[in-house]
Amino acid sequence: MKYYIIAGEASGDLHGASLMKGIRETDKNAVFRCFGGGLMQAQGGSLAKHYRDMAFMGVWKVLMNIGTITRNLNYCRQDLLDFQPDVIILIDFPGFNLRIARFAREKGFKVFYYISPKVWVWHKKRLKVIRETIDKMFVIFPFEVEFYRNHNMKAEYYGNPVLDAIADKLDETGSSWSPAAEGLDSGKPVIALLPGSRKQEIHYCLPEMLAVMPQFPGYQFIIAGAPGLELSLYEKYMKSFNVKIVFNHTYDVLKNSTAAVVASGTATLETALMMVPEVVCYKMGAVTYNIGKHFIRPRFFSLVNIITGKEVVKELLQSKLRQRIAEELNKILVDNTYRQAMLDNYKSLRDMLGQPGASQRAGRRMVELLKGS
Repeated sequence: MKYYIIAGEASGDLHGASLMKGIRETDKNAVFRCFGGGLMQAQGGSLAKHYRDMAFMGVWKVLMNIGTITRNLNYCRQDLLDFQPDVIILIDFPGFNLRIARFAREKGFKVFYYISPKVWVWHKKRLKVIRETIDKMFVIFPFEVEFYRNHNMKAEYYGNPVLDAIADKLDETGSSWSPAAEGLDSGKPVIALLPGSRKQEIHYCLPEMLAVMPQFPGYQFIIAGAPGLELSLYEKYMKSFNVKIVFNHTYDVLKNSTAAVVASGTATLETALMMVPEVVCYKMGAVTYNIGKHFIRPRFFSLVNIITGKEVVKELLQSKLRQRIAEELNKILVDNTYRQAMLDNYKSLRDMLGQPGASQRAGRRMVELLKGS
């Protein structure tokens, strides 16, 4: 069968690639075409568009790039008509994907959604679109099943795909990557910086993270660079700091880190599942923040806290970030009781998410639905 998968950022590329592996286990003749990245392409997907040309964050950036967004939508619609897939699989990225879902419904395509938009935080009006256009919703957090049930929709949960990648890394032996291989001091503990996967996130979050470095002279810092972004994007912020950047080894960096400073997103969950104490921060443009704060008032914004329903990691948003990051990071590093409580909560988080193998289970279920079994 033919599968058209649409992801708009690095995490979607990762989970899309894992899903493709799961689908192929049941459908040996699967043919894939993708809006995604290198990981999906490595799984045999024909890449229609790279996600780095699609993700625009913030009100101003969206308005500035409305022409590009419109061209991408039109290209995708025509590409779908040309490819004629048996199913379209949407991965998060709701601003783009829900528009494609409407088009797909009009044209009679079957549509699955893998990794739900975060409608439980904001944009609940999107529930109507989801109800009208999506044939099956596959969610990756247990609480989402009840959320959709409360809104008269059925969602299926087969585990969280982040667990698959994390389990592979934690079980790995003999990795070729190490801080020493990067020319770092093997006797000096590492603090990882994960400033996000979008250009705008790097612009706003990375300078705040780097600014705390002088307060921790006994540690060395490593930036985990996002796949698909250029080194030059980071270098202009790194000039005044003795900091290393590493691409395509985020889990290796975390595995070798004592603590981490993480921009809100999937990386907060990945860091927790790698058992690395973290401080979560986020910053956006002033216009976007000042508009958004009147409409979005979630209790938590990091996945770790949302899933557990309590403050496991400290969340710092928008203002005075340098001072607050330094204070929290110091607490993680010197207060052993505080640090251990965070690690104990990480173990509970892992138990809540279930066992690895989510991608295989979800992929198998998708093929079953398409075959009518």
